[in-house]
Amino acid sequence: MDIATVGGLILAVVVVVTVLILDGGSPAELIAHPSAILLTLGGSLVATAITVPLEVTMRLPALIKVAAFQKKENPQEIIEMMAVMADKARREGLLALEEEARKLEDPFLRKGIMMVVDGVEPAQVRTILELEIHNMEGRHAQGYGFFNAAGGFSPTFGIIGTVMGLISVLKNLSDPDSLAKSIAAAFLATLWGLISANLLFLPLGGKLLSKSHEEVVFRRMLLEGILSLQAGENPRLIRDKLNVFLAPKARAEEGKAGAKAEAKA
Repeated sequence: MDIATVGGLILAVVVVVTVLILDGGSPAELIAHPSAILLTLGGSLVATAITVPLEVTMRLPALIKVAAFQKKENPQEIIEMMAVMADKARREGLLALEEEARKLEDPFLRKGIMMVVDGVEPAQVRTILELEIHNMEGRHAQGYGFFNAAGGFSPTFGIIGTVMGLISVLKNLSDPDSLAKSIAAAFLATLWGLISANLLFLPLGGKLLSKSHEEVVFRRMLLEGILSLQAGENPRLIRDKLNVFLAPKARAEEGKAGAKAEAKA
């Protein structure tokens, strides 16, 4: 589970409820009029669904799962593995990597190394893998774009709900006792529009964008590692090159791990 995403959403709800209580309100007031929630959330999702392909809308549960759960690759382990494979390739040849390549779980890495084993030209390997990364970015853009679009529609639907509520209020001016409650209920739609946009849709879209950037960097690291392996570069050089893709702290930790491994050897 991605603690930052789930914990952030929970804390956001806690902040809204706390402020409501401090202002003399009650949390029950937020759900006192389900029609406001239905219009803002439902209307935003439906309007967004019109703007994207159907398959993107059908992937909505999967997109929420990606945002809410942590799928963290371990680049240090990958770098060390590729250095070991490079050493083996230098000693036994690229064909010696075929069996190991078939066992790799990452389809991108497996595909790249299998192309190297099959003798595909480096320029073609780079072109094919860069197309893979480019198409992956396009798929990711549809996912976080869905939530960003919903975040844009949501406040508008909140205003629509408020206007609809005020129309009903104006039709019943003869009942002063219920006038204040009716006006408050009308503005509840605007509140839900703002809450859903800024505490749900836009944060989820931002999280998916952040994870997309992380995966693109990881894939580009794999790409450089595959090409370096194909070129027969020194394993130590490959480690240094791929460490560039890591944060400085992670590079330092990797350097310590590499030093310990070499000391044991």
